[in-house]
Amino acid sequence: MFADSFWSLLPAIIAIALALITKEVYSSLFIGILCGGLLYSGFSFTGTMEHVFVDGMIGQLSDGWNVGILIFLVVLGSMVMLMNRAGGSAAFGRWAVAHVKTKVGAQVATIILGVLIFIDDYFNCLTVGSVMRPLTDKHGISREKLAYLIDATAAPVCIIAPISSWAAAVTGFVDGANGLTLFVRAIPYNFYAFLTIAMMFTLTYGKFDFGAMKKAELSNYKTEEEEDKVASAMTGAEDQPHPPVSSKGKVMHLVLPIAVLIICCIIGMIYTGGFFEGETFIDAFSNSDASVGLVYGSVAALIITIIFYLATRVLSFSECMNAIPEGFKSMVPAIMILTFAWTLKAMTDSLGAAEYVAGLVEQIADNRAIMSFLPAFVFLVGTFLAFATGTSWGTFGILIPIVVNVFGSDLNNELMIIAISACMAGAVCGDHCSPISDTTIMASAGAQCNHIRHVSTQIPYAFTVAAVSFVAYIIAGFARTWFVCLPLGLILMVGTLLVIRKMSTKADV
Repeated sequence: MFADSFWSLLPAIIAIALALITKEVYSSLFIGILCGGLLYSGFSFTGTMEHVFVDGMIGQLSDGWNVGILIFLVVLGSMVMLMNRAGGSAAFGRWAVAHVKTKVGAQVATIILGVLIFIDDYFNCLTVGSVMRPLTDKHGISREKLAYLIDATAAPVCIIAPISSWAAAVTGFVDGANGLTLFVRAIPYNFYAFLTIAMMFTLTYGKFDFGAMKKAELSNYKTEEEEDKVASAMTGAEDQPHPPVSSKGKVMHLVLPIAVLIICCIIGMIYTGGFFEGETFIDAFSNSDASVGLVYGSVAALIITIIFYLATRVLSFSECMNAIPEGFKSMVPAIMILTFAWTLKAMTDSLGAAEYVAGLVEQIADNRAIMSFLPAFVFLVGTFLAFATGTSWGTFGILIPIVVNVFGSDLNNELMIIAISACMAGAVCGDHCSPISDTTIMASAGAQCNHIRHVSTQIPYAFTVAAVSFVAYIIAGFARTWFVCLPLGLILMVGTLLVIRKMSTKADV
């Protein structure tokens, strides 16, 4: 009765609406999950309990991919705690304060670091957050703005990086064509990613904000507890009353572990793709298992980091071991939200949400009279699906095969390339806006920002970019040349922001 229909999206809609209204994410997600269980079981009590906890929560926590991501988060949390305890974060904070003198400089530094860490969005969110948080706090940048900068340089950067876990995921969803070739050719048409980056730089250098973010920047939403965190962040003493931070820490005690982590994660990913068994680097990355590769890389980096700290005598062995469970604890809120978000996705999957949306797309695709509008339509559908389900990768898996089938895997068909890029852009856009997205959750965790505040301040920005991207895809459907469409999109994006700035300034007068 409820399967393969609009009802299949109801659990996600309820969870998202409640989260935005109540500002409380745990109960909102659980109510959405419960709604999905009730619809699936036909409102049977025992059937609902079994579907929610056995098929849903336990099933998701026993999934190999999800377990790998959780292990990666725990190890990454432990590494961040080690870097803090060793004094690396505090040393970097002192260096940054001496060299980055302005609020604009702090934001630009955050953006650049986010762009450089393109290997994986989870890795990006937590690493950039832990490194840049002391600096942005020092310059009075709100945690909401930091969370936005982190989130906007996570998925939007990964989706235009050929060497990333996202590229590997996308290529895995393409049958009957060279997935990596399609991915690379689609990069210039990924308007949402490029326009998001353009928006960050425009807002930063233009020194303005709008909507909920403007209020966050003006008030900085600081409670007394958050003020204490800000005050201690620059000294590296965020973890008090835990053991004090080492006074021997230097910038290299932060930079070297991060560099090792990046290198080890790349090696781990190409290892899972068969690089050491004779595959080329590109093929190995395309065939890699990002979840397992990140676990291999992060564990190896953790061991190397401990050895490095012991060798340089910034921490003792017992201090290193004590930091590991503390890092685990720091990840518990994010792990809880992720668990609920994955369970909610399982509920919508069991109700056939993916099949329902796929059927809508295929019906439109069959109408050849509106094929030039297909990229714009695919972008909207991808945005809605990723927003409702909280997963961009799941959206890739649903829409990309449909687009490829519509065009018959014809690599010479530029409209197919544009439509595939629109699918990826829409998935990232929806993922960027959704309160139940794992990347959004990680950005909140990295910035140590209230999750719902991050979502509510980011949505106006993401929707602004989405609107301009939609127009760009309409143009691309007819022009079919990226070197015309992308510059037009960038000009339109900057122009839109300047108009918003002017309107916002008038409203303040």
